[in-house]
Amino acid sequence: MQPASALREQPLKSESTSHPRGLYVLFATEMWERFSYYGMRALLSLYMLKALLMNKEMSSLIYGNYTSLVYLTPLLGGYMADRYWGNRRSILVGGLLMAVGQFSLFASASMYSAGQTAVPQAQLLFFFLGLGCLIFGNGFFKPNISSMVGSLYPKGDSRVDAAYTIFYMGINLGAFFSPLVCGTLGDTGNPADFKWGFLAAGIGMLIGSLTFELLKNKYVVTAEGAPLGARPERNTPEQLVANNEVVPVQTDAPVRAETIAQPVPKSYANKVPMLLGLFMIVYAAIAWLMNHDWIGALVFSAMIVAPITILTDTSLTSREKQKIYVIFILSFFVIFFWGTFEQAGASLTFFADEQTERQVGNFPGWLTSIVTTVHDWFYKPNPNLAMPASYFQSANALFIIVFAPIFAVLWTWMGKRGIEPSSPLKMSFSLMLMALGYLIIAFGVKGVDASTKVSMFWLLTMYLMHTFAELCLSPIGLALVNKLAPARFASLLMAVWFLATAAGNKLAGVLSGLYPPGPGEFAKAAKEGINLPAILNGTTQATADVTAKLASLELTSNWPSFLGFQITSLYDFFMIFVGMSAVASVILFVIYKRLFTMMEEPATAPAV
Repeated sequence: MQPASALREQPLKSESTSHPRGLYVLFATEMWERFSYYGMRALLSLYMLKALLMNKEMSSLIYGNYTSLVYLTPLLGGYMADRYWGNRRSILVGGLLMAVGQFSLFASASMYSAGQTAVPQAQLLFFFLGLGCLIFGNGFFKPNISSMVGSLYPKGDSRVDAAYTIFYMGINLGAFFSPLVCGTLGDTGNPADFKWGFLAAGIGMLIGSLTFELLKNKYVVTAEGAPLGARPERNTPEQLVANNEVVPVQTDAPVRAETIAQPVPKSYANKVPMLLGLFMIVYAAIAWLMNHDWIGALVFSAMIVAPITILTDTSLTSREKQKIYVIFILSFFVIFFWGTFEQAGASLTFFADEQTERQVGNFPGWLTSIVTTVHDWFYKPNPNLAMPASYFQSANALFIIVFAPIFAVLWTWMGKRGIEPSSPLKMSFSLMLMALGYLIIAFGVKGVDASTKVSMFWLLTMYLMHTFAELCLSPIGLALVNKLAPARFASLLMAVWFLATAAGNKLAGVLSGLYPPGPGEFAKAAKEGINLPAILNGTTQATADVTAKLASLELTSNWPSFLGFQITSLYDFFMIFVGMSAVASVILFVIYKRLFTMMEEPATAPAV
């Protein structure tokens, strides 16, 4: 695997094998930022359910909106940095905004009162203020710190690949430790403790920002010693376009694509009114179809209009269009990948919390030692300790750290023998691995009633399959877009790939909202003397009063449904993801040879 470094020219050999100290400054800064992000994400859905008293559908909707916007705002942040602020100021603003966001969530969680039946408006206000600050802060922070890694080296330096590998290790170290720390502090079973998890995430963000601010002038410099990321000169649009380069960057997967938004070619200037009009029409239509889901309409409208924006450029040759079509087609399949993968922070967290056996005594010895050690750092020893549900969100990062080098060796070994699968075929494998992961967990819950907890190994095995899937798609897709995109459209096409990730995250929230009622909902209804399982199964008819009472409790008297398919169990729910991923995988497998031909991918031997 070549992490985010598919540059167009051949790398130059460097006389030095060591790396600039600035790399480790960026490593530490990004590690703490990911600690902050994933620590908060591990608690987000649980906080909405247990402290804000939202139902799973509303929690999933907000989760999907939040994560999709997190993947949109870097386009704005990259543009502001390129044209006005520079990387350094953007990182500072972004880091401080995210810290404010985390502390706003801390303030929101601090307003929780034990046994409250209604949520104070101030608690909700600080909650949404916190999410907004995190969304925009991420937009200014992420694309700018990622793009600075490559700038530490002379152009074409062979050490860049290794630099991004080191950088991504920082990402995954932060992602691994944060659910353990923030989960231990906040996910204790007492909703009043969520504030400590958010506080830890905020402190982590401040540490990351302070690290960068104190060390940037001395270490974050070019090979010649000039400071990196200073405020840019006010170049003309033509100069900016002429200087436009592909910037390989990363986010939170082994290699997830984030890009700096570069100025568009001048030929678009006369088309702006037409494109804006088209966007408004598409936006209104999608918002109507999605029952006025304005954020979902924004994301999906952008996914439709952005490709049209590119294809209307008259300078494109037929060969370039053919390669661009490949990017668009694969972007479409990427939506389904992230729509299933990102259940980790939503429906799979619900599952870990309600129906996964988490008693430490049931774990193998090594895992028991880890859980009890982390717990005992903060609390007194507890012989009946149950692992917090949020801990499971560390699994993907841990598996990536372990298996990413293995996949790198595997692709290299296969490439030398001329049997390495083509990029579209790897993506087809990725979607099938996603389907396999959900098939495993669906098998684990088949025939199990809502009151029974299943072994955590079903969930961990599923996360292992999903990690394999991610390693077959995320780094491959970034390199592919970088390779196929015409140089003058590189940033716009990376933005399309980026939009596909945002759309996938939004889809994840929509699908998570289909999670069937379970122990939490049944217990909530039982407190009011309502037998919700009997109503759902049709053995008891709900009266008008009962229906009204359920509505006031934000509970439904009907099973959720998807495309006419009624979801009456977790088995049904997980099989949706099996079917969706498998169908997408098969379709991509059928067309991958055609896509390979359209790509004109150079190979020394026929592709598999």
